[in-house]
Amino acid sequence: MSLLREIQDSAVDSNTGIPVLLRKCKLLAARLGNKEFKKWIENELNGYDDNNLPDYRILKVMSKGHFSGAFGRQLRNADIPLNCIDSEFREAFQYSYLRQSAAEIESLIENASGGLLQEPWPSEFIAHYSEKIYEDMACLQAWKVISLPALVSSLDAVRNSILNFVLEIEGESPDAGEAPINSNPVPQEKVNQIFNTYISGTVQNVATGSSNVSQNVTNNTSNDQLFSDLLDAIKNINADKKAKDNFVEIVENMRGAQGIEIFKEHYQRFMSLLSDHIQVFGPVIAPFLPALAEIIS
Repeated sequence: MSLLREIQDSAVDSNTGIPVLLRKCKLLAARLGNKEFKKWIENELNGYDDNNLPDYRILKVMSKGHFSGAFGRQLRNADIPLNCIDSEFREAFQYSYLRQSAAEIESLIENASGGLLQEPWPSEFIAHYSEKIYEDMACLQAWKVISLPALVSSLDAVRNSILNFVLEIEGESPDAGEAPINSNPVPQEKVNQIFNTYISGTVQNVATGSSNVSQNVTNNTSNDQLFSDLLDAIKNINADKKAKDNFVEIVENMRGAQGIEIFKEHYQRFMSLLSDHIQVFGPVIAPFLPALAEIIS
């Protein structure tokens, strides 16, 4: 049986795991010699380490939490209305971003209980919004609720994309799966067209705080410009001078530590300080966070 037919059979067989299907596609990608298809396969096999996620990996979610009040009052598994979250951070709690490998997602599905999975809120956000959700009650724990069918659907999208892609490749060259590595049995322009139609057309640029984040930071041509803009933004905030000086010092430390291990320590100090002053500094600093995170990776 040809490789193309093997991939087709695996794509329609729900008993064939997604990692097995992807490894067969890795063979095909090598023979097609297409860099974009190779990169997508690697991302699905190993997980995504950047903010460019296919839309089937971005799931709409709701949040719940446990709350405690005076005289032993408690609310458990209570819905958290997102209108209590500042608008610039709200998007991060409306969606779950699946950066795990396909194998990890399969494992989550297999081990899920009750048809739901939980993704904990960052502790600094729980601390900040603890008393701003329900009157006279403090939030002790908060999490995003991810439905099992949504995870299953994300893997089905991978199967469907692969099946459509391979069918189109077979239409162009039925023997493409048996071609020598990097022999280009299908012209690269055509492979790119098929790939863009059935796979990469679903890729989104994820902004984990605000839909304007990427516009605010990706225009910077260098990290030095990023840090300069961040420092200017901090210095223009109408806030306590000591807090501003602390932010400036840490940002200068980060700028000087680019490319070395200690940068991560300075970044963690920066995020800790931000969590302590999130109400005043958060709206201004939030647009720079994705770019800072990219420097770590």
